[in-house]
Amino acid sequence: MTSQQRPDSSPTTDATSPKIKEALDARDALAAALTRAGVQLPAMDIRTPWVDDREGEARYALVHLGVCSAPVAHALATVIMNGIAR
Repeated sequence: MTSQQRPDSSPTTDATSPKIKEALDARDALAAALTRAGVQLPAMDIRTPWVDDREGEARYALVHLGVCSAPVAHALATVIMNGIAR
């Protein structure tokens, strides 16, 4: 398997790429919404699974939510269910 085929699981900090900027904005918006709801995911970051060798930048970027404790998962589930109930 070549590096082009294998996902890169390391966080990316290059905010100049439009795809990465979009993911950073989405991460920040989600973090702000969760904070307002009283939930904090401690390990949110941005990942770029594959780099487009032709352009030297990410084809797309993902918001990685990371892991959380059971109480945080329950709080997140409650926020989601409350939103659905509206």
